[in-house]
Amino acid sequence: MNVPTNPKAFLQWQDNIATHLTDVQILTSSGRTIHAHANILALASPVLERMLEQARRCSNSSKRVIRVLGVPSEAVLSFIRLLYSSKWRPYDKEEGEEMDKHGFHLLALSHSYRVPWLKRACESGLAARLCADTALDAMKLARWCDARRLYLHCMKVVAKDLGGLQSTESWRFIQAHDPQLELEILQFIQEWDLRMKRMRRRKEEQGVYMQLMQVLECLEHICTEGCTNVGPLDVDLTSKSKGPCSSFSTCEGLQQLILHLPLCAKKLVPGKCIHCKRMWQLFRLHSSICVRPEPCKVPLCKQFKLRMEREGKGDDEMWRLLVKRVDLARFMACLEKRKRPEEVCRKLANCRDRSCFVNSHQRRK
Repeated sequence: MNVPTNPKAFLQWQDNIATHLTDVQILTSSGRTIHAHANILALASPVLERMLEQARRCSNSSKRVIRVLGVPSEAVLSFIRLLYSSKWRPYDKEEGEEMDKHGFHLLALSHSYRVPWLKRACESGLAARLCADTALDAMKLARWCDARRLYLHCMKVVAKDLGGLQSTESWRFIQAHDPQLELEILQFIQEWDLRMKRMRRRKEEQGVYMQLMQVLECLEHICTEGCTNVGPLDVDLTSKSKGPCSSFSTCEGLQQLILHLPLCAKKLVPGKCIHCKRMWQLFRLHSSICVRPEPCKVPLCKQFKLRMEREGKGDDEMWRLLVKRVDLARFMACLEKRKRPEEVCRKLANCRDRSCFVNSHQRRK
């Protein structure tokens, strides 16, 4: 059934398909009468189905009358049209204009008459059109209609601009008549600030773990392939024609630490040289996450592994947590380097198109 999206065209369409077949009259607050079909309304809404059944029992005529009050007649007409079409077109211009005009009324109607798909569409449409001026009104309506997604979105909008909203009439009305909602808003803002602080702290910690992971990758790169000044014994750095690596800013500082370690006179004194201590910790951290079955070229990797096997779980809790976080950061970095599924599908489609073109060209020859 192709239902027109324009309300005026919908009325003409109803008249053209034979008004005498409609067996329901919907009365609005302004006294306007809208004709509809009972079967379509009953299938779309269980509440309307019960209302139609009650109207059939109370009336002896073939025409059943139900009342939809509390909203403008244009909103009721849009609601009936959407029940006929049973879908919402978010990218349609005319339906977007309807959402701008009657979005709040459609949300209330979809909640009152239990039309879940229309309720979800109204939540998404109102959330996309929400601004600071209408956030408090939309929040009160979302609270009444049990629209949790819209309620949470309104809370986020209010939390971003609470200082500007406190001077509005809606906020003064909430303070005077709904202190429970005011308390919920203030509690949400407090929890939102704490959540943002935790997220910033986690991002900073994740950045530290990513830096440690990059340092460990540079350490393996230096001990396996060699870089500008430092490399393994079996690699001749003077004959290498390539320049600095892509992570040379990190690799250069690590090379200085490696060159400092054998020349430092305080490296055997515990806790005296900070640079040597950092280098020992990097060697230990590498051995804790190294999973290579063959002999590793990083110095002291095998010795630290044998020490950990001999001592068992002798590491403290903080060190095990550090190893776990760095290992997780390395795993996440490996996932980011992998090709995305859509990129793989796009390349596969291009290869298939190219192969089809080549095969057709060969067949023509």
